[in-house]
Amino acid sequence: MESAKMAKIAYKALDEKKGEDIKIIEIAGISVIADYFIISNGGNISQVQAMVENVRERMQQSGYEIKRVEGNRDSTWVLLDYGDVVVHIFDKEDRLFYDLERIWSDGTPISIEDI
Repeated sequence: MESAKMAKIAYKALDEKKGEDIKIIEIAGISVIADYFIISNGGNISQVQAMVENVRERMQQSGYEIKRVEGNRDSTWVLLDYGDVVVHIFDKEDRLFYDLERIWSDGTPISIEDI
């Protein structure tokens, strides 16, 4: 499954930049938005931006084109939309505030090993 491969690449890119509490939520069965949401946070804006850049670089190297980006270099929440995989990168405070894991609790949390 191509979306699973994309999710693994994005997960590893976040992990390389020490992304905190990386979560994968499979939403294919409950939404047409995407197959997977990947959610992580950084300790500060600089780390958030490093994570964003690494995901973009690794996905591009693997031949995946980004469809849409929400947020910019000063943002505390950046959304990277790759179609079947959507990556959410927050600072700690915004991740707690928006609590996407709760909002998408009908999805299935999965580990990187299970993809």
